[in-house]
Amino acid sequence: MKIGARAVFLDRDGVLNRAIVRDGRPYPPASLNEIELLPGTREASAALQAAGYLLIVVTNQPDIARGKQTRGTVDAINGWIERELALDEVRVCPHDDGDACACRKPAPGMLLEAARERNIDLAASFMVGDRWRDVEAGKRAGCKTVFLNRGYRERQASGFDHEAPDLPAAVQWILERGGS
Repeated sequence: MKIGARAVFLDRDGVLNRAIVRDGRPYPPASLNEIELLPGTREASAALQAAGYLLIVVTNQPDIARGKQTRGTVDAINGWIERELALDEVRVCPHDDGDACACRKPAPGMLLEAARERNIDLAASFMVGDRWRDVEAGKRAGCKTVFLNRGYRERQASGFDHEAPDLPAAVQWILERGGS
């Protein structure tokens, strides 16, 4: 079987939509009422799609396991974002660190599973995220990685291929490297 599809894997909160930052730490929106797409997100997503990339969101949502959020609310938020940006797919890890699952970033499980199911060439694909876990998952999956440095007060990402201030700048770098 020939592997050929290219994908851009995207974290959700802080990449596509505004994260709620408290005490320097990012948190997901609690409801649809709190969702705000970041500036340039629609255009950046459309540019990637026009260049032939699959757009797949891979998001950790541990508040489900922690009992702070319902799966229904997470699904409603993801559905709205998926429709707004015409995404190919949204994958969710609902687990917390203690669950030791294969899908919670920095583990690459969500990316590897999508690659198997969609015939994605991971070496020709990218992972864009705003946290060290995103970068690490992309590296472990064999993707090129782009770190959106939001200045959070937490462990910082390292070893990424590129640092960008926002998704539009990340997409410009990706398109310069990946062609169309």
